Amino acid sequence: MAKAKARRRGQDVSDDDDDEDYEEAFNQARVPAPGQLANCELCDKRFTVTAYSKTGPDGGLLCTPCGKQMAADEKKAKPKPKRQRARATRQMNSNLLDGIAQRGAFSLLEMCIRQVANNINDVEEFGDLPGELRLRLSQILSKRRMLTPRTLGLFLRSDVNTIDIFDAAKLEEEDFHRVFATMPFLERVNLCCAGQLKDGVLEYVMSRESHIKHLILDATNLVTEDCWRRFFQTCGSKLETVKLSYLDCAFNDETVEVMVSNCPNLRRLKLTDCWKLTYDCLKSIAKLDKLEYLSLDMRHRHEEGHPDYRVVNERDLESINALLKARCGGLRTLSLKHFKPMDNSSLAIIHETARHLSKLRLSHNETFTDAALASLFTDWPNPPLTFIDFASNRSLEPLFLMPGAGNGDNSDSNSNSNNNDNPGLGSDGFRAMMSHSGEKLEHLTISSCRQVGFKALEEVFGEGQTYPHLREIDLSFHTRIDDVVMRRLFKACPALRKVMAFACFNIVAVQPPAGVALIGGLNAHTM
Repeated sequence: MAKAKARRRGQDVSDDDDDEDYEEAFNQARVPAPGQLANCELCDKRFTVTAYSKTGPDGGLLCTPCGKQMAADEKKAKPKPKRQRARATRQMNSNLLDGIAQRGAFSLLEMCIRQVANNINDVEEFGDLPGELRLRLSQILSKRRMLTPRTLGLFLRSDVNTIDIFDAAKLEEEDFHRVFATMPFLERVNLCCAGQLKDGVLEYVMSRESHIKHLILDATNLVTEDCWRRFFQTCGSKLETVKLSYLDCAFNDETVEVMVSNCPNLRRLKLTDCWKLTYDCLKSIAKLDKLEYLSLDMRHRHEEGHPDYRVVNERDLESINALLKARCGGLRTLSLKHFKPMDNSSLAIIHETARHLSKLRLSHNETFTDAALASLFTDWPNPPLTFIDFASNRSLEPLFLMPGAGNGDNSDSNSNSNNNDNPGLGSDGFRAMMSHSGEKLEHLTISSCRQVGFKALEEVFGEGQTYPHLREIDLSFHTRIDDVVMRRLFKACPALRKVMAFACFNIVAVQPPAGVALIGGLNAHTM
């Protein structure tokens, strides 16, 4: 067209250009229209032309397979956009939430494990992989939601006596049958999110000689009450550990009584979020003579969905104190969460009877006073604790309505004696706690203990104070903590690896030391 216009304007156009124009027009006319048949330029196959048929390198049309292949080749040839920085930042934040603040490359062992996890679909078997490496692989695959019936088979070996599956949500009932059939000598069973584990699986275990000593099950809501009782009657004599959580439909106080009667060797017991349990089950638990590790959570009793969530009576307190008097003398771990009826008398019993505790968790209580908590740790013959969790020990009333609120730092005001009677962990209790256990303490949680004052924090983590073993600390929802306290904390705790500081809005510009994961704070980069 351009050459025709040039002729009309009288311009000189060569004959060679005319030939090229005619050839181009001829080739365009030769291209088949949609709906016609054509031969593929690359593979010469006959195909029906569509509006989406791609053009080959020489101008011909391509069939669908060749068109897809050419598009894939072109995509590979294009340089990928640089997203390494965003991916690295996301991975760094994920590691921080796991408490990992490592600078530089991971160890060769960790990198090899991650490489195996990245190519898990190509792995045929683990072979003679050590138990700790199988455990690490299970953790990684569970976090990625990649534990399927196929990958489960990699962990099943007849000569192994432990199984740890941290996310069994994708497994069916026959998969759990396969676990116990393939591994007849299991001693430790840890199955989390095992929603499809039913009566038939436990009945299969009961039908054979059971070697199970440590049973850890989570969300096994399809197991009936009767099956639980028959299981403890059949296999309870060998059980040393029972940890059950998130049971909504079964496992009541009567089942606990059957468990206690048939499990005389039980040393570890953990029952959390078992909806049908009441404080009456503590009377049965008090009969476990060999009990050393006890963890109970009564959150379900005090949630609004529970019919008796507002009821806190003296009988519940009597059951709690009777349990403490009977078993506290031999316990190494005592973890009681959401035990609302507990009061200062319970703390006095712990002070009088506990002599071997290394882990103490008394969280989500509105009755303990600061003075009673200080008395617990003052002149306590128990060795220094390595784990303390006093999270959410505070009154639910607004802080400005409590006695001493007008003093600016109510928990440090010695002029007002009523402050020690305020519910919750305060400055005196915090000082006594760190004075008693600071030299051996490894894990400390005092989140939401809002009555701990700035002066107490400044004093505990001040000049000359050192806590050589403290590795993890949770200070979330302490509005008094600022950059000054955090710098003193980092200096006083040389072994620190993880700090939780959610809703600490005065932490603005502090820079954590190398190897310390600071989760929370005001700036996004610290999370």
